[in-house]
Amino acid sequence: MKLALDAMGGDDAPQINVDGAVLALSKLSSLEKLYLVGNEAELKKRCEAAGIARDARLEIVHASEVVEMDESGLDVLRKKKDSSMGVSVNLVKDGTADAVVSAGNTGAAVAASTFGLRRLPGIKSAGIVSPLPSVHGYVLVTDTGANPDPAGPRLLVGYAVMAALMARYIYNRPQPKVAVMSNGTEDCKGSKFSKETFRALQELAEHKLLPFNFAGNCEGHDLLETDLDVAVTDGFTGNILLKSVEATAKAFAHWLKAGIKADFMAMLGALAMRRVFRRISEKLSADSIGGCPLMGVNGVSIIAHGSATGVAILNAMRMAEGMCRNSVNDRIVDTMGAINAYWNHDSAE
Repeated sequence: MKLALDAMGGDDAPQINVDGAVLALSKLSSLEKLYLVGNEAELKKRCEAAGIARDARLEIVHASEVVEMDESGLDVLRKKKDSSMGVSVNLVKDGTADAVVSAGNTGAAVAASTFGLRRLPGIKSAGIVSPLPSVHGYVLVTDTGANPDPAGPRLLVGYAVMAALMARYIYNRPQPKVAVMSNGTEDCKGSKFSKETFRALQELAEHKLLPFNFAGNCEGHDLLETDLDVAVTDGFTGNILLKSVEATAKAFAHWLKAGIKADFMAMLGALAMRRVFRRISEKLSADSIGGCPLMGVNGVSIIAHGSATGVAILNAMRMAEGMCRNSVNDRIVDTMGAINAYWNHDSAE
């Protein structure tokens, strides 16, 4: 795999990306080439300090501009033609790299990847797939912010297909279980939009055109408590859900620490439980996931969290490697081709 890393993306860039590069070069046997994109002089100095400057697999690609975390995605496309993010995406666009990873501005990463790589055939809009930890492993939620106002239910069908194929080939779920997020599990529940999405998926399921088991509607608690693999919703709802879950986990950790510190016996108990706490912390940490793929673009684009560490960057690269190795995009095109053919035939009649 040949990978482009936006070295200037992230709250603590470029050091986190150099740290990620160190880990990737030592742990990813499939990594043929790593393009570290950003300020050449600064990256050379940091790579020298990290001991990777002379690794034949590493190549620094100079980019003179940096996308700030508070900039508009569309403004970046117009004004910063030589940003590290844009140059990284262009390396995938021209075939130099197989995938791009960035911990930079999410909106700009979505815009750069969507406009730079374009969409896969048969896909109307790209969507972000976010893995959330649950009692059964991970549940994939999509869309979580790429498209807050989808044009119609068929768009969400595409999201469901893409996330289900990711669940199958990246998370080893042979028969992914997919549901539509709603305010109740009954078929009659939901908004007008969610009910239309439900009916579209139900019809495709009846014609055996879906690469997953359609489970109907799901509620918020189903994401964390059941064996659901994918929950599909619009980007507005999905983004609120994602940030609410993240904030809840942080608040719970804060309450737990405060309670332990306030009680001597609890502190003794916490010492005995430290291994358990460490495992739970690792499970809930965004570092363990690494990044979220922007599904539906004609290439592999992984968007890592702005507060990513070197470990998160490594795991984002692992996500990219899995997407490439399993040809997930090719499988999306094949599946959506059959679904679009059905819809076109249905419309013609």
